[in-house]
Amino acid sequence: MANMLNIGFGNTVNVNRVIAVVGPESAPIKRILQKAQDNGVLIDATYGRRTRAVIIMDSDHVVLSAIQPETITARTSN
Repeated sequence: MANMLNIGFGNTVNVNRVIAVVGPESAPIKRILQKAQDNGVLIDATYGRRTRAVIIMDSDHVVLSAIQPETITARTSN
């Protein structure tokens, strides 16, 4: 069975498919977000809250989370 990672509000992603967990503030990440939205591969799992982490998947999907990147990273090691 796949190892699932809780990214908040009952949402999970497959930890084996995660490439990176980064903050949304930098210009390169903002460009990635815009490109993902244009291509229809942006998944917003924030439930209307502020985006605190951007999860980049190996399938080119980009997932937004309201959980801090440090918290998500700590959950992967458990």
